[in-house]
Amino acid sequence: MTRRIPVIPTILVTLTIAAMIGLGLWQFLDRLPKKETFLAQLAANPAKPPMAFPRFSDETLLFRRASGLCLQPSDIKLAGAGKAGFRAIAECRTGAEGPGMIVQLGTTRDPMAKIAWTGGEVSGYISHAPDGRSLIGSLFDHTPQRPMLVAATPPSNVTGPGLNPNGKPDIASVPNNHLAYAGQWFFFAAIAAIIYTLALRRRPR
Repeated sequence: MTRRIPVIPTILVTLTIAAMIGLGLWQFLDRLPKKETFLAQLAANPAKPPMAFPRFSDETLLFRRASGLCLQPSDIKLAGAGKAGFRAIAECRTGAEGPGMIVQLGTTRDPMAKIAWTGGEVSGYISHAPDGRSLIGSLFDHTPQRPMLVAATPPSNVTGPGLNPNGKPDIASVPNNHLAYAGQWFFFAAIAAIIYTLALRRRPR
């Protein structure tokens, strides 16, 4: 007596394994080289000449030195900053059409800090603004998040608790997990193949 291989389940498992391998190759051959090129561009951005703060989000400008004028902050709030404690974030009105400007004034370890700032000239490095969306909301909202002008030192007219200066751009803060993603997809494909092979061997003759 021989074991009969089920046709439909075998086709479905084969297609699933092929899809996993395809996703692994896509991460390794396409996404990884593009991300490495992008990271190389970001690493070179701090040495480029300063520019005016961009009106709209552009990932290729991350870590560029920029300057802008905050006519009036409409809101100042604290956002988590890991080991640094909390970031003092100011939403600014610039007087021009567009999304305005977001400024990181500095960091503090006091979660109840009350920061007062009247606006003015700021200069620093372009970075990501805090994402205030929930995890579920971010899955369905694909609107690009605005960049943020990170001031090199807290502006002189900030009042309230003393703020620590912002750190310089760190390329390590930009994740590059595509090699790991590729390995995961290849691992999932191998596990699926092994499990299905064992399942076929346990089928009665």
